Amino acid sequence: KSNDQLVIEESDKLYNSGGQYRELYDYLKTHSDSKNSDILWRLARAGRDLALKGDAVSNEEKKALIYEAFNSSKLALEADETNFAAHKWFAITIGDVGDYEGTKVKISNAFIIRDHLERAIELNPSDATTLHCLGMWCFVFADMPWWQHKMAAVIFGTPPSATYKEAAEYFMQAERVDPNFYSVNLLLLGKTYMKMNDNKRAMLFLDRTIHYPVLNAEDEEAKAEAEILLK
Repeated sequence: KSNDQLVIEESDKLYNSGGQYRELYDYLKTHSDSKNSDILWRLARAGRDLALKGDAVSNEEKKALIYEAFNSSKLALEADETNFAAHKWFAITIGDVGDYEGTKVKISNAFIIRDHLERAIELNPSDATTLHCLGMWCFVFADMPWWQHKMAAVIFGTPPSATYKEAAEYFMQAERVDPNFYSVNLLLLGKTYMKMNDNKRAMLFLDRTIHYPVLNAEDEEAKAEAEILLK
């Protein structure tokens, strides 16, 4: 086996054991000068996971990790344009960076994000996370307040737009590909159906969110939000 292959196997072992965000990041960080797209996107994911799910991460470290993850995903994409996961993590991390750079950057990045997610789906139609992200993209723009939409129209002429129906279709597609893969996908199905006034379906998915096994802070938050929405 090549050295790259061994690095990928070792990192996947750490990733699949769950919760070892710092160890996984530290391990992959030692290979950050790699030219292998599969190692680089894994480094991007590991840095992002540590930033968003890890314990004892200060706000400064979180921001640094987010920008570094974006940079790693960019290198992954440069290393191999046909790697679906490089497109996926590039889209996800450019979205994270937008959270620090304000509404204008966020909206101008939106088209780039959508293009890369669609390219990832083209390269691998059965990746639940990418489908979830496209659903999230649609949900955010369907849910955009009118004043933001107006501002976006002034800046961009034709701002990104989407419907709740499109969002629900992507979230459902993700569930079909990989049932119960992510608490937040169930939560967002509940929220999207609420927006569509389909309360019967909304209740079903919010109930599933509440009974989802809590493995990390994200699951905890999804459960808490579902409980509030069900009241």
